[in-house]
Order: sequence, then C-alpha cells, then structure tokens
Amino acid sequence: MKIQVLNELGQELAKAEGEERVSLFFEGTYQEGASIEFSGLAPEHFYVFSPDAAIAPSLVFVKTEAFAYEIPFGEKKTGIAENAFSGSRHLAFIRRAEAFEWSGIRNLALNPADQHGKVEVYPHASANVETRGEAVFAARNAIDGVICQNSHGEWPFESWGINRDPNAELSLDFGRQVDIFEIRLYTRADFPHDNWWIQGTLSFSDGGSRTFPMEKRTDSPHVLRFGTEKTPGLRAISWLKLGKLIPSQDPSPFPALTQIEVIGNEHRPL
Repeated sequence: MKIQVLNELGQELAKAEGEERVSLFFEGTYQEGASIEFSGLAPEHFYVFSPDAAIAPSLVFVKTEAFAYEIPFGEKKTGIAENAFSGSRHLAFIRRAEAFEWSGIRNLALNPADQHGKVEVYPHASANVETRGEAVFAARNAIDGVICQNSHGEWPFESWGINRDPNAELSLDFGRQVDIFEIRLYTRADFPHDNWWIQGTLSFSDGGSRTFPMEKRTDSPHVLRFGTEKTPGLRAISWLKLGKLIPSQDPSPFPALTQIEVIGNEHRPL
C-alpha cells in the first residue's frame, strides 16, 4: 500500500509505503488543489483510513485499487473541523481492517471522510439537492458522525439541507449487500429558525419502502426498527433513499437532517 501527497500539478510532495498499514507524515503547508492518494489496495475489502489527524478514522469498503482525497479549501472546508489540514505538520494513515471491526453489528452509514461526489469508497451519501450547493449543507454531513442539532451552518452544525425543495432526496450507498434492523434519523433542531418534518419515506434497493410519521425533536432520534439484531427485517440491501419529506405547518421553510445512522451488519445468507 502507498500514500502520496500530491500538489495541484500532480507532483509528489511526500510518500510512504507498507504492507498492512501505512502512516504518512507530511511536513509542509497544503496549497489549493493538493490531494492525498491511497493506492495499492485490494478491491472488495475493508480498510480503516484517515486523511488528517483532525478527521476521525473511517471504516470503509473499497472497490478500487486506489482513491484520492481532495483537500478542501475555503467554503469547501466549512463542513469539517477548522483545524483539519491546517498548519505544517500532517498525518494520514490507512490499514487493512480487522475482521472484528467489520463483521459485527455497527452503524453501517458512518464515514467521517466521505467526499462530495466521490464514490470510490463506501458508505457514500449523495442527494439530488443541497442548499445553495454549500459544503455545510451537503449530503455527506449526514454520515460524518457529528451530531450537534441546536444550530446550523459551519462545523459542528453541518447538516443536509434541502433548499426548500419538496422533492429533495438523500441517497446512501453501501457498495455491497448489508442487513439492517434499525435506522435512526437526527433532525436539526435550531428552533425557531428551523422547521421539522411530519412524515418521510425510506425506499430500498430491494424495491421495498416504508412511510413513517415524524415529530418535532430537539435531541433524540426518530427510530425505525426492522426486525431484531438476531433477525434483521431488511436483508441484502445495497442502498437506501430518504425522501417524500413533508414539513410541518410551521412558518419556517428550513427543515434539515443532521445525521442518519443505519444499524446492522454485513449480509449473512440464510
């Protein structure tokens, strides 16, 4: 495996290699257009990686031999911790995931290092609309593990914003088949600035769907159960979509989603 820091011209600034784990320390200041490339990977395997010490490690399913993390600048950086990629001492790492990390029950949606528009690693969140195209309202914010609901805007209050679009839909792709028994939705609660949804619909890759009621919440999640830990109700699901979101009659036009958690495990044939 190999990690490289590349400048805006694709020129190598630093490199580290290893068999099962690679850590790269880069001493220097990132410039706009720089990226971190992870290569020499085995497709269809799990890895744990982080592009920066300020970003929590992500357990991801990789389907390609290499992927790049594009270092954000300016407005694109407002959805992550402000100290990420800052200064002149940086650490990135990647390693093969242990079986115990991916084989058990966990939050299948969690990926703090998910990128807008990137689909080389999973889970990955996307949407048909994001408020004004701003990073603080991107779909990726709904799976970054940060749950801070009482405000909106820059990190740690980033969320998925729907830009007042009644047809807004968030997609969550797992990149392989998983079994699910619970989904938790944390809606933003910056009242009175925010509105909230009274109903939503989840649709799944197997053709099924579920419409469910919602209510005004300040901190607790909306919990939807599909079976039990021993007998998941959703089996062999590769993606899900959240849509048909109906707002309340509150005068605010700004409902939003802070986080989605999908509790389950890798697909286990009967």
